[in-house]
Amino acid sequence: MKKLLILGLALAPLGLFASSEGAETNYDIVQRTVNFIIFAGILWYLLADKIKAYFADRTASIQAELDKVEDTLKASKDKVDDAAKKLEEAKTLAAEIVETAKGDIDSVKQRVADAVDAEIANLDKGFDDKIKVEMSKGKRQIVSEILDELLSSDNVSLTQDELVNIVVKKVA
Repeated sequence: MKKLLILGLALAPLGLFASSEGAETNYDIVQRTVNFIIFAGILWYLLADKIKAYFADRTASIQAELDKVEDTLKASKDKVDDAAKKLEEAKTLAAEIVETAKGDIDSVKQRVADAVDAEIANLDKGFDDKIKVEMSKGKRQIVSEILDELLSSDNVSLTQDELVNIVVKKVA
């Protein structure tokens, strides 16, 4: 770039000494172009280091922001992965709980069925015992009525052996 500046400064006097005598129109395009090149060269010479430093700092700050965003993105991806793992673990745990609950339901059903069967057996036994008790009461009542009837009537005279036979026949 410095070579271009030196070349521009070397060519500047040529533009100044060039005259336009003999031409009908007076164009100063060459002089303006040379002046612009000189001006741009001087600006570049004075500001090049500052511009380079500014753009280097700007590049570094953009890179730092990009790194920060990438770190945040990576942390977010890690959190998503962790959440996905926890979700899979929760699904597995839920499936295990459902299976355990099904097993518990079958166990409870079996215990209830056994308890109902035992209660039915107890009720049947109690019913049979009640029938026996009621039959015994009925037999005693019948025997008592027959004996009262026989003993209270005067027209029947029975010996004790005959009375026992009658009672035995009625009871049987």
